[in-house]
Amino acid sequence: MSRIALSLAPLLFLSGFAAAQTSPPTQAPTPAAAPPGAAQPAHGTTGHKEREHEGLQTAKVSLAQALDTAESKGPGRAIEADFGKEGGKPFYEVKLLGSDGKLTDHHIDATTGQVTKSDTHPIESYFVRLKPSDVQNAPTTLKQAVATAEQKAGGKAAEAEVEREASSVQYKITVMTGSQSQEIRVGADGKIMPSK
Repeated sequence: MSRIALSLAPLLFLSGFAAAQTSPPTQAPTPAAAPPGAAQPAHGTTGHKEREHEGLQTAKVSLAQALDTAESKGPGRAIEADFGKEGGKPFYEVKLLGSDGKLTDHHIDATTGQVTKSDTHPIESYFVRLKPSDVQNAPTTLKQAVATAEQKAGGKAAEAEVEREASSVQYKITVMTGSQSQEIRVGADGKIMPSK
């Protein structure tokens, strides 16, 4: 038995060596850790938000101004806003939730501030947990939460949305500072919430 094991040992060694030569182990590079206090990419995807919001820093209209425009057009209060580009033109999409439960989408040109398109839909399943009364009764508006988040991060808001939290609401705002994004949560009372 030991003779067989000894005679097979060189063969096993050589086949293992050949396998190691033909298929070296691959290992993904480990990303460098960000310094403490640095802005973290939103949603855990490095660079995704930065590419998605390219051009925000040079937009003539701010997200807060787009919220004003959309709410003046009505009906309802803003529950979500997002910066994007369509055909190379920057715009904001702002969703309003009316007291009747209808959802209205306004597209606002980020250069001129004009409403370029509006659509009304029944409330989407995404917003089922969010009731019109939650939004109407919140002491802080989405626009106020955006201003708080921008001041805290020292940048420009690219995305903002209302989420239901227990019997009230909270706001999630993505703020761009240069090419970095930072997610900031603001409570219904208008105060910055601790990071999760």
